[in-house]
Amino acid sequence: MEHRIERIKKQLHAESYKLTPQREATVRVLLEREEDHLSAEDIYLLVKEKAPEIGLATVYRTLELLSELKIVDKINFGDGVSRYDLRKEGAAHFHHHLVCMECGTVEEIVEDLLEDVEKKVENQWQFQVKDHRLTFHGICRKCQQNNNEAN
Repeated sequence: MEHRIERIKKQLHAESYKLTPQREATVRVLLEREEDHLSAEDIYLLVKEKAPEIGLATVYRTLELLSELKIVDKINFGDGVSRYDLRKEGAAHFHHHLVCMECGTVEEIVEDLLEDVEKKVENQWQFQVKDHRLTFHGICRKCQQNNNEAN
């Protein structure tokens, strides 16, 4: 974790920002709960345990800054709640998600499934792709099994 904190600190410095204690507390929560796709409020509650003096507005500002600098990705799975996801170290693109419409679980696909699509978009429309996001909405394996058992 310390290695990733140091890399994020360097990313902030490269853009003339500092890794303040408030920002570091927020980043640590994101690193500790990387698989959880937390909302700003979830992050705030976890940050508050570490640093009670930090306010919700500070967490929001930190998340917006980290999002602008592409350290985190702000995502919405169609439920009206923005969630924050640390960009994988060295990842050229945002990873993909599988969202279960029954239980709400979110799985990640780290493999880039859209390389060929990007090339086609760039060639056919002369559009330079900088990033992409792909979210599949459906029924997860566990819910499918539960549904089959119930029938």
